[in-house]
Amino acid sequence: MDLHILDHRLRVTSICKNGLVNFTHPLIKLIFLRKRTRCKFFSLTETPENFTVVLDEEGFKELQPSEHLQVESSVWLPLNVISNGNASNSSQAVGVTKIAKSVIAPLAQQHVSVFMLSTYQTDFILVREKDLAVVIHTLEEEFNIYREVGGEYSAVLSQDVRNGFQKNGKEAPQPTVHPVLIPPNQFCVMSLDPDTLPAIATTLIDALFYSSSPKEGALPSQDLDCIKFFSFSLIDGYVSLVMDTEAQRQFPADLLFTSSSGELWRMVRIGGQPLGFDECGIVAQISQPLADSDISAYYISTFSFDHALVPEEDIVSVTEMLQQHRKEPAC
Repeated sequence: MDLHILDHRLRVTSICKNGLVNFTHPLIKLIFLRKRTRCKFFSLTETPENFTVVLDEEGFKELQPSEHLQVESSVWLPLNVISNGNASNSSQAVGVTKIAKSVIAPLAQQHVSVFMLSTYQTDFILVREKDLAVVIHTLEEEFNIYREVGGEYSAVLSQDVRNGFQKNGKEAPQPTVHPVLIPPNQFCVMSLDPDTLPAIATTLIDALFYSSSPKEGALPSQDLDCIKFFSFSLIDGYVSLVMDTEAQRQFPADLLFTSSSGELWRMVRIGGQPLGFDECGIVAQISQPLADSDISAYYISTFSFDHALVPEEDIVSVTEMLQQHRKEPAC
């Protein structure tokens, strides 16, 4: 398999809910006016706590410093696993399940923190730029590694990135087993032709910026345990949307497309307190058991918490599996 280091230098940011009004103009520009900005990697995810915005340096220039904006200090690089010439998106188990053993677990063993962003098309593994040498040394036996520069890929050899690298010889610390929450929402993972974005502009703006406002004629939510989660990504010209079925009903069905099975997903939300960015092994402790059971999963990290999406038909077994995992004594 091939591992591509993509030609994006990313920043991970958070906009607080009551400060969103200060950023609506740049966010609308980044979503709908692609020709007015040079941003090629943009992702916006709303959770109950905040809005997580992941974007490249060109997009980051659009966000003015503000007391309402938090910025993680590191520059992050996106990695992408390529299998048989295609991004990891076959009809078999999808998402982090396919890369749990080959990428995520080895990086956790080397104390490398990862930030995951699964989309309809593929899975991006974000690593800190300062950790790149460790990443390459850790994964070079499993993958042919290539780095993208200006749209061209060239092979990366471990000696090219030594820079005083020392492989971690210590046993990775046992990661904290974080509490999980499984809300009752059913989720959809979808895409659309980016040229049709103008046709859903008002609906998308409503979903992103006015979702907490009461809708005229809308009935109150029947399940107060449902949580708000909406993710929009526009990366290298490809659009990905993750939303629950209640939000999906607001969109014209003929413009959104999903897998042929039309699968519904359930969420496993990881973390009782904000997770931070330095702890290693959080993704691995969820993705490894799923991989062992060959259960597909999308995984979306945000500024405060992590979120795994698993097929609805597997949610009972996933719940039991995670409960058992929490009971097992640390080695």
